[in-house]
Amino acid sequence: MSVWEDVVGQESAVAAFTAAAQAAREAAEQREAQAAAGLAPEGARDGGAGSAAAGLAMTHAWLVTGPPGSGRSNAARAFAAALQCTGPVPGCGQCKPCRDVMAGSHPDVVRLATEKLIITMEEVKTLIGEAQRRPWTGRWRVILVEDADRMAERTTNVLLKSIEEPPPQTVWLLCTPSADDVLPTIRSRCRLVTLRIPPADAVAELLVRRDGADPELAARAARASQSHIGLARHLATDADAWDRRRRLLLAPVSLRSVGDAVLAAASLVEAAESEAKEATAERDAREKAELTRALGLESDGKIPAALRAQIRQLEEDQKRRAKRARTDVLDRAMIDLLSFYRDVLTTQMGSDVERVNLDLSDAVDQAARTTSPEQSLARIAAIEECRSRLRSNAAPLLAVEALMVQLRPQAEGR
Repeated sequence: MSVWEDVVGQESAVAAFTAAAQAAREAAEQREAQAAAGLAPEGARDGGAGSAAAGLAMTHAWLVTGPPGSGRSNAARAFAAALQCTGPVPGCGQCKPCRDVMAGSHPDVVRLATEKLIITMEEVKTLIGEAQRRPWTGRWRVILVEDADRMAERTTNVLLKSIEEPPPQTVWLLCTPSADDVLPTIRSRCRLVTLRIPPADAVAELLVRRDGADPELAARAARASQSHIGLARHLATDADAWDRRRRLLLAPVSLRSVGDAVLAAASLVEAAESEAKEATAERDAREKAELTRALGLESDGKIPAALRAQIRQLEEDQKRRAKRARTDVLDRAMIDLLSFYRDVLTTQMGSDVERVNLDLSDAVDQAARTTSPEQSLARIAAIEECRSRLRSNAAPLLAVEALMVQLRPQAEGR
């Protein structure tokens, strides 16, 4: 099984990465041969590509983009494994470097995937320091940033110099939803690889093969998630996810007053906070226990004043992670709502596009009959506005309340 097995529906991206990994291997072999012969290595630029042919396929910085759920992080990690691969074909998935990279334990692949709302300046400075190191065991030092769109402009500017002129054996991999999510100065120094929304059948096949999902359930989950791999897995593996989703999608069409909208918003935010807490509580407790043990403290003992700052820093980090988890849960709810009103709008316009929510056909038909296309468009715009507000640190309850008021059947389209 190669490292590309989980990168579904991305044939052109896999081809580009495979060609680059092969060129990188040839460049590394040429560099090693020159070193063995006592010659100065050539081609410091383009990730140390030592020939014109290698330089065309391989470069020192990559920008991997694609819509949410397309598998950007999986593709970038697979490319990192292919660069470190020592098997017969780059990305074989069988050699130790491939297995180590995919398991997250390779010493020469540094991965940053923030669980907070932003990537801090301190984290970026740490990455820059890591990028200056020579590889320990592999041929390349790979710096993988999975959430490059979460860097502030000032932070990105600090990163620019290292991406522009990295050491010859360093490769940067930045992942963002869109090329516009990074500064033009960064974008112009990276090679762009764009992923597409994978076909639903490819996502379903992945769920069956990787997660052992029932084929019928996997196909249903892939369609309901609109080929978002993460959401599809959530639906295929969480027994309660379908009931929560159904209640969410039926809630707006049953609202009869502003008071109902406020109560529905409070229920949604409370459920998001509960789900986020459930997802992070065990890890938070484990981290605190490990820290107190490392500091030589009793779990229920008094914390000396000199050590309180470290405990407080951990707690602040955990609060930021919980906030990110809540935002992600709410964003997932917004995507589900978008799918419902997309079905309503396509029905109103007489489109023959297959519905996402086949199990809610009666509710979709009812909403399509009793509202206008203008109202559906206004509701879709309201959901997108709510997503934007949630990402910009707006109070979740206020943002969702405003949305639910606009989703009431009585609300006028604008």
